[in-house]
Amino acid sequence: MTPNSPEQSLLGKPAAYQDQYDAGLLYPFSRAPKREELGIGAQPPFFGADLWTAYELSWLTPRGKPVVAIAHVTVPCETPNIVESKSFKLYLNSFSNSRFATPEEVQARLRADLAEALWRGSGAAGSIGVRLLAPDQFERERVHELDGVLLDRLDIECTDYTPQPALLSAAFDEQPVDEVLVSNLLKSNCLVTGQPDWGSVQIRYVGPQIDQGGLLRYLVSFRNHNEFHEQCVERIFTDIRRQCRPTKLAVYARYTRRGGLDINPFRTSHPLALPPNVRTARQ
Repeated sequence: MTPNSPEQSLLGKPAAYQDQYDAGLLYPFSRAPKREELGIGAQPPFFGADLWTAYELSWLTPRGKPVVAIAHVTVPCETPNIVESKSFKLYLNSFSNSRFATPEEVQARLRADLAEALWRGSGAAGSIGVRLLAPDQFERERVHELDGVLLDRLDIECTDYTPQPALLSAAFDEQPVDEVLVSNLLKSNCLVTGQPDWGSVQIRYVGPQIDQGGLLRYLVSFRNHNEFHEQCVERIFTDIRRQCRPTKLAVYARYTRRGGLDINPFRTSHPLALPPNVRTARQ
């Protein structure tokens, strides 16, 4: 049975790090309850994926020499489950004193174990993407800020620090626009531990022009909100879609890493290529 409650996980609890490979450390929980809370239901109005970057991945060669790598993991938003991040960290750490013949074997283990956890309980097998970067590829990893008009330039008064969809509005009686808006002021808290999650968000849309001041106030209103990264992005997408009624909408957030992991959800109303998994300066 798929665990549904993050309170049952290792979040916020002492945990001994295991240094021998153990796929059982992965802890999935269902996306469904939060989506039901948003009124999304079983057929979400979006496509997309969660882009994970794991910076603390290491294992041993058959002769006992350590190897390090960076892992890029692409999790389709269609998976019925999310893998809780602390369990992912514990799982990755379990590779550290385990011997593997090749990087390809590690990549295959990651892909198989994560896919099993993420699709568990669905009655169907699904895939995820896993790409390993060796040290000789590290210098190719770029730092690039999200493109778009910076909302943070606005000198506004902010008084709400829990999500307020009513702050969102659009000019329905004017010509539609095609624009990209960005803010670095997204901040929320872990659903269980209350630890801060810092992020940047990009909103790409076509439709009635969204009031930028109201949008910035809305994004700031997440500041004391307790929710996981994926859930925050789906909430932002859903609120903008309902309040501003764009004909096309894409929401992409890049959160700073915690425990050697960053999580970067992307949701779009229409088929669109995934953004490149390029980290921002704060990541």
